[in-house]
Amino acid sequence: MATPAREILAALDTWSPVAPAQRQLKGEYESFVRTTGDPALARHGGPEHLTGSCFVLTPDLSRVLLCFHRKGQFWVQLGGHVEPGDVSVAAAAYREAREEGGITELRSFGGVPLDLDRHSLSGGFGACRVHWDVGYVAFADVDAVPVVSLESEAVAWFDVEELPTQVPEGFPARLRTVLDELTHRRGSDGVDVATTVS
Repeated sequence: MATPAREILAALDTWSPVAPAQRQLKGEYESFVRTTGDPALARHGGPEHLTGSCFVLTPDLSRVLLCFHRKGQFWVQLGGHVEPGDVSVAAAAYREAREEGGITELRSFGGVPLDLDRHSLSGGFGACRVHWDVGYVAFADVDAVPVVSLESEAVAWFDVEELPTQVPEGFPARLRTVLDELTHRRGSDGVDVATTVS
């Protein structure tokens, strides 16, 4: 049975990012996980660890679902820590998307990483100092109605070209990287919406 560290290393190994900055980050992530092992995926495995994000989009890529993060006080994609019951970083990302967005009918985009984003955190995030975030994509119907969770003050759909002003620095560029990667993979691999997130 694959360990969480082996699972994410295998997932990263199969991914060839389009953006040069993502290719460099991929190498740094692989080195971090190889050096740290399974604690790299645990919330309490150290001040730096992997997290899973899910960019929930409409199938036409025109809208993105964001939550207003209670601790951060900004609009951001859904996601969070890998919990003991999660079999992979992807599973954590999809679980968080269902919990934070309240939409149960999500379809994953092949369960493959589409984005990496390492960022430092302020003191409001407890013992966490650096999140090595792995981004995945899921699709929801355009008329899907989100539901606010305990971790968010609000959840709402936004046009990808008209994001709210209160987003983390660099978030618009990150979303653009995800959309570019998604468009590339859809075209080159023939991968499409196929897997229902369970």
